[in-house]
Amino acid sequence: MHLLDWIVIGLFCAGLIGIVIWVMKQKQNSSADYFLGGKDATWIAIGASIFASNIGSEHLIGLAGTGASSGMAMAHWEIQGWMILLLGWVFVPFYSRSMVYTMPEFLEKRYNPQSRTILSVISLISYVLTKVAVTVYAGGLVFQQVFGIETLWGIDFFWIAAIGLVLITAIYTVAGGMKSVLYTSVLQTPILLLGSLVILVLGLKELGGWDEMMQICGATQVNEYGNTMVELMRDNRDPQYPWLGALVGSAIIGFWYWCTDQFIVQRVLSGKNQTEARRGTIFGAYLKLLPVFLFLIPGMIAYALHTKGIVINGEVFRLSTPDAAFPTLVARLLPAGVKGLVVCGILAALMSSLASLFNSSSMLFTIDFYKRFRPETPEKKLVVIGQVATVVIVVLGILWIPVMRSVGDVLYNYLQDVQSVLAPGIAAAFLLGICWKRTSAKGGMWGLISGLVIGLTRLGAKIYYSNVADAADNFFKYLFYDLNWLFFCGWMFLFCIVVIIVVSLCTKAPSEEKISGLVFGTATEAQKQETKASWNKWDIIHTAIILAITAAFYWYFW
Repeated sequence: MHLLDWIVIGLFCAGLIGIVIWVMKQKQNSSADYFLGGKDATWIAIGASIFASNIGSEHLIGLAGTGASSGMAMAHWEIQGWMILLLGWVFVPFYSRSMVYTMPEFLEKRYNPQSRTILSVISLISYVLTKVAVTVYAGGLVFQQVFGIETLWGIDFFWIAAIGLVLITAIYTVAGGMKSVLYTSVLQTPILLLGSLVILVLGLKELGGWDEMMQICGATQVNEYGNTMVELMRDNRDPQYPWLGALVGSAIIGFWYWCTDQFIVQRVLSGKNQTEARRGTIFGAYLKLLPVFLFLIPGMIAYALHTKGIVINGEVFRLSTPDAAFPTLVARLLPAGVKGLVVCGILAALMSSLASLFNSSSMLFTIDFYKRFRPETPEKKLVVIGQVATVVIVVLGILWIPVMRSVGDVLYNYLQDVQSVLAPGIAAAFLLGICWKRTSAKGGMWGLISGLVIGLTRLGAKIYYSNVADAADNFFKYLFYDLNWLFFCGWMFLFCIVVIIVVSLCTKAPSEEKISGLVFGTATEAQKQETKASWNKWDIIHTAIILAITAAFYWYFW
């Protein structure tokens, strides 16, 4: 790192501080002001926040690392702009009419209080143990490699970087709430995009161009069935990414994440109206087309540079591990000043992702637990409770770092497994909740419960059988351990759908008043007119462009 790099980083931090101070001067007297930014966000802020919140450690380390180790396999999860369109076109009207702050609150309106509690518990646990911890762990790892510092003041630099990242992010999240998350994202997103684009261009230049990367990666087989790194659709016998399982599994996980997860949907709920919310999702969908090119393909470039033995600045390019792909490219490729800009981009990605997690988690606790049991709590006190909850979540995240560090490389293998068993039950409850009037309160509740029980059983079996070498083969082991994780995700989703349908048919149907405006076919004439007036031909044109780009991507890498 040169002096010019530190100057760039200093300017970025100054801009960040300026935005937070400006936000703090705005009046935030109510929980709506603090958690949803006063519900007056524009489409630019919403779309930028959706993208910046999504880009975290799984992209800077995990996605680039996957690109370096297995090529295009994970692109199914990253080329999902069409899923964000589903949020904008299908779910925004229902969420807007329900006037809710959280996704568990929506399930209470559609089903019952028990469903709200179940989803709140699942969400909070998953945020602290996976998203917060993984982002913090990866942040320390990235900065240790980028700065090339092993120890500082006699302390492992990993801990300084990780804890510093958490504390800085927590300060501006606690101080500014949702507005600080939204408006810092507007600063962070272009920096992240520009920095990653520079990596892509310089990497291809050093390697010898796109065709050279495709040739080297296309000559590398990833399984015994002849598939190579550049193929998106793998043989259905592929142990990790069979094409049918990848299509079905990524769609289920994507539906849960983009359309029902508080972490993402909270950005849409902050929109001033349906028009801004929908256009925010369209802008976010455009941005979501980029990570494959900005993170996954640089991982493939790093693999090709390593394989070809390219000499950069008098030294042969080498990867210590696939997960080191992105930070190694930053450290080796970039000139002074530009490296500082990319480090700002990495900071932006990690801080924005963490800030969104802190804000969403504190909101879930404040609205879905505290306010439910103390409904008369003044609005100003709810804001304070939200700030205290954020601090608690920060502490839990820091305490969990040693556990995350102890599992090392296994972390990323299990992360996808956690999402694949978390998603089906929640996705099934939301999908049938808005599509089928007959879905009863108990049907939705038991769909969530069955998903939770099956998911915990799968995770428990994975931990057990991974540590017991001589375990006997039986149907339980095949179903909950040996069966491919993507196929398991698909079958689990189908099972939860069946549970909801059967229980709904055996229990009392919801009243027309309870589900009014929350299910297809129940909207009032005024609600229909409001939704119809919220879009125009340009919204449709941009939607069609995004779908066309997605189809072209699948065609090229098929």
